[in-house]
Amino acid sequence: MGLIEGGFAMLTFGHIVSRLILAAFLGSVVGFERERLDKAAGLRTHMLVCVGAALTMVVSAYGFNEVLGRHATVLDPSRIAAQVVSGIGFLGAGIIILRRDVIVGLTTAAGIWAIAAVGLAVGGGLYLQATAATALIIAVIAAIRPIERKLRANGRKLYLTLAIDRNITMSELGEAVHTANAIITGLKVEPSEESSDYKVNLTLDSLPINRALAVVDQLTQVSGVHKVEIAG
Repeated sequence: MGLIEGGFAMLTFGHIVSRLILAAFLGSVVGFERERLDKAAGLRTHMLVCVGAALTMVVSAYGFNEVLGRHATVLDPSRIAAQVVSGIGFLGAGIIILRRDVIVGLTTAAGIWAIAAVGLAVGGGLYLQATAATALIIAVIAAIRPIERKLRANGRKLYLTLAIDRNITMSELGEAVHTANAIITGLKVEPSEESSDYKVNLTLDSLPINRALAVVDQLTQVSGVHKVEIAG
């Protein structure tokens, strides 16, 4: 894996570069999936985090060999690498957003934290473990997503009744619902019997109460929406 210099292991330039390239590749695998879903942290972010974590691990384990062996010199090879675990939290905090009582970006932040761990594993020479972890991350992000949607679909749906102006487009309503991180599964528009407004019946995917209230809040702020009622 490397040379022995002064009684301490040394990585060759080729070994260091190969680790960084592998880290960039594994980061790109996860990053591509997040980019495909148009998430805040995409391909470049995941690659940079993974490469940075790998380099930090290499520096932590092998970057101080020149001072080893001196009198009263003690090295903890995990000390610098450990800072990645806490330091990546600042990046994750920037990704997590609170939108009207709805927290979004948790999965993306967790993915960044996980890919940093992959980078540390690559920097430490644990290639097989890093590759297996990357495969598991992709499985969680991509393969589990349809199962999660199916579980939500089996839950109790949210039914809303809206009174809106005739000049409002459905895209405006859809954007408001999307901002609250909800999914429209049913839509029915009909003239109102009481006024010249339109009556819109929305069916939303299963939502917890805080997100349901956030959807109502978003819809009431759309210009031209006069009333929003939870029908069931």
